[in-house]
Amino acid sequence: MAGGWAPDGAVQDQIDDTIADAVLSARLRMPAGESETHCEECGEPIPERRRAAVPGVRTCVACQSGRDAKPVNAGFNRRGSKDSQLR
Repeated sequence: MAGGWAPDGAVQDQIDDTIADAVLSARLRMPAGESETHCEECGEPIPERRRAAVPGVRTCVACQSGRDAKPVNAGFNRRGSKDSQLR
């Protein structure tokens, strides 16, 4: 049951949209195409098995682990509450 001007199911619609945006963002970040033979960041050779497992790979395992450790901001505030806007 929704309150105010929101229709029934509005909260679930927001959740669904947030998940769909996150999935789309993750798919866009996935490598595609021809794999590099050497890492773009450190220049080390990328093993053949990694290039076969991940099409379009551009970095070695160590550099990719460093990239993955950085936080990812979804960038969407669907709540719209005053508290979330003030932060």
